[in-house]
Amino acid sequence: MHTVVVVEDEAAIADTILYALRTDGMRAEHYALGGEALQRLRTAPPDLVILDVGLPDMNGFEVCRTLRTFSDVPVIILTARHEEIDRIVGLEIGADDYVVKPFSPRELAARVRVILRRAGGRAAAAVPPPRFTHDADGARIAFLGQWLALTRYEYRLLALLAQQPGRIYSRAQLMDLVWHDAAETIDRTVDTHIKTVRAKLRAIDPGFDAIRTHRGMGYSLEP
Repeated sequence: MHTVVVVEDEAAIADTILYALRTDGMRAEHYALGGEALQRLRTAPPDLVILDVGLPDMNGFEVCRTLRTFSDVPVIILTARHEEIDRIVGLEIGADDYVVKPFSPRELAARVRVILRRAGGRAAAAVPPPRFTHDADGARIAFLGQWLALTRYEYRLLALLAQQPGRIYSRAQLMDLVWHDAAETIDRTVDTHIKTVRAKLRAIDPGFDAIRTHRGMGYSLEP
């Protein structure tokens, strides 16, 4: 079953699209905001995206342009504007098709089927999202699409390791870079925080050990 993400802020239009896609045997998800859709698209690529240009939080062209930095999933752009320049812009930034409102939901579903056949598994081969997503402004880190509940120093520790996956940091380096404002911290504090961060990561993916221990050297994050 193909998964299609519909990004459309007008509920009535979204409902008709979702109904047409689901009637056609597809799994359809709906998002009204471009930011929410991008967060979803980073966690797991769908087979196709239907994207409205006139979104309330950001322009649909901007969403498509951002999407193309990490995924080549097929995109159909929806717009109420008929200008040729809009169609050209949409196609040049990576859209696969362009549909002008008003449109037939059944025709749109047919276009979806055609693009999915043409893609021939291209969406399944899209660039996988990174294991870690770092929101520096919000001081938070997501692992496999789930935001971690980290303490102040757990966040600093993981953020540092994630900056350069594969690089080995000694305990002394971690103390200087993470606990630089905690003068009375001891070496065992690093080990304790590594242990708690590992536990939080394994709670999401028990089969993947994200933080490696290098005996006599220090710690690194798996590339």
